[in-house]
Parts: sequence; structure tokens; C-alpha cells
Amino acid sequence: MGANSRIEWTHRTFNPWWGCTKVSPACDHCYAERWAKRTGFDVWGKDASRRFFNDSKWDEPLRWDRAAAKAGERHRVFCGSMCDVMEDAPGLQEIREAKLYPLIEATPFLDWLLLTKRPQNFRRFLPAAWLDRPRPNVVGMTTVESERYLWRADVLLRTPFSWRGLSMEPLLGHVDIGPFIGIKPRKLSSEWHGPTLTRGIDWVIVGGESGHGARPMHPDWVRAIRDQCLEAGVPFFFKQWGEWLPQGQFGTDGDTPTAVNTGARWGVLTMDGEYIAQTTRWMRGPGWYADDGEVYVYRVGKRDAGRLLDGREHLEFPETR
Repeated sequence: MGANSRIEWTHRTFNPWWGCTKVSPACDHCYAERWAKRTGFDVWGKDASRRFFNDSKWDEPLRWDRAAAKAGERHRVFCGSMCDVMEDAPGLQEIREAKLYPLIEATPFLDWLLLTKRPQNFRRFLPAAWLDRPRPNVVGMTTVESERYLWRADVLLRTPFSWRGLSMEPLLGHVDIGPFIGIKPRKLSSEWHGPTLTRGIDWVIVGGESGHGARPMHPDWVRAIRDQCLEAGVPFFFKQWGEWLPQGQFGTDGDTPTAVNTGARWGVLTMDGEYIAQTTRWMRGPGWYADDGEVYVYRVGKRDAGRLLDGREHLEFPETR
């Protein structure tokens, strides 16, 4: 289940079930689907059954909560890495109501990160009492991989939560999140009819794609989000480049890594997200950039790509409430 999670932005992971149905391009190369199939479970797709667990798994967060209380700390729990906690599928609401929500109420020293690509279902499936009085240990989060899916951030802000976060992984294009973050009251547009906002998105996580079929990420997409978070005073967490590393991100000196010289796949990535494989275009200008915002990218693997953005790590967390 994830007693000590390998996901850098959470302490632990908890899955009330395994399985999901793909809903957007961020799902195309889903690591959870690959892992489920590798371990012998066919739980992906509308007609597939979900995998459920016995009570011993549901007791784990109670132990985590006691340990956090004893240490005088708060621990983050990502729910769920192998499912979408707001999926609308047979039997899931019964499990949420009978087991998941009471468990969250019973673990006040755990901050539950409810991450979904279906934020429109928060109001349908969360307890009415939580919508009336948001729980301080429940974090509403949604995935925004491109401008096309910024509507998810809009929906998230219309849903009552004590605090909120965006997961922009895999980041597949330039996204302007400026209107959605920060601490000043604002309306998102002239058509905004939601509540008066005293605070926007509280936390932003960005990451590139890893695994089979991974798509490269342009550094200017990441820089834009970093800079908007800095301006708004919002914590910014850069998780990883993924499989692909852009030229100029190899370290402070910009040297080409050994992997490139020994046959790593490479090409050009445009600002629009088009990847042009093994191009021989002339490299020009500082930072080894090509024309019109194009950048050379190299498939060096997740471990070698690392998570340095312009020579430094960005591992910021929101203040717990």
C-alpha cells in the first residue's frame, strides 16, 4: 500500500482499491495500469472489475496516525496512487462512504491528498458535512496537464476545501495558472459565479513523464509555472524531468552527459509540444536552443535526468493547517 512512499511529495500512499478508466492525455501511459498488469491484475477500463482489499490494509492508516501523533508531526497520505478516488463506477461510492471517509475522520494527524482527474465529482461524492465545513486534514487536488484541462482547476476552486493543490504531471504543454493561484480574493473571469475566493490554489507540483512511451517536457513550460508560483507566494514542487532531459539542464555548466555521447535518443521539442526525432538542425545561441523556442531533448532515463531546474531543486510544501 505504501507505508513509506517512493513518491517524493508524500509520506505514504493508500489505495482504497486498484483500477481506473482513462479520461485524458495524462492517462495515456499510466504507470498504475502498467504496474497492475505486471502484477497480474486486469483492473483498467470501464468494464473491468476493481481490486479491493481486506481490513488489514484499512487498518494501516490508523497505525500511521498514531505514529504521527506520537512524533508530534503531520504526515501526508496520497490517496490513491493506483486509482482515481473520485471515479464514478459501481460499488465505489459505497466504499467511500462506509470505509474511506470514516477512516479520514479517524486519522486527524494525517493530511489526506485526494487527487483526481474528475474534480467535478467532488461535490457529488464527498460527504455533505465536509462541503458545509471542510475538514482541515483533507486536501482537494486535481491534475492539469495542459491548457485544455485548466477547467479542472476552476472546478476545484468552486469546491469547498481547507486547502487545494495542482498536480501537473505529466506536464504536456504550456499552462497559465496565474489566475488560479495566490492569496488575494479574485474572480477568475467575468463569468465567474462561484464564491468569493479568499485564497486560490495553495500548492503546485510539476513533473515530467517516465516509463514506456514517455513524452518530453519543455523547460520553458516549467519555468513559467515556477515564476508564477514565486510571484504569487505559492509553494512549488518540481518532482522530476522524467525520461527526457532538455539541453541546458545537465548541471550548472550545461555539459552534455555521457549518455548522449553513447547513443541516447534525442531530438527537438517545440513550445507546442511537437517532438521531432533525431534532428540535425543547427544548434545556435546560448543554452543550446534551436529556433523559436525549440529545445534539444535527450532520453537519458529518469534517474540521470534528475530534478534540477536551472541548477537547483524546488521542493516546497504548503504549511499544514
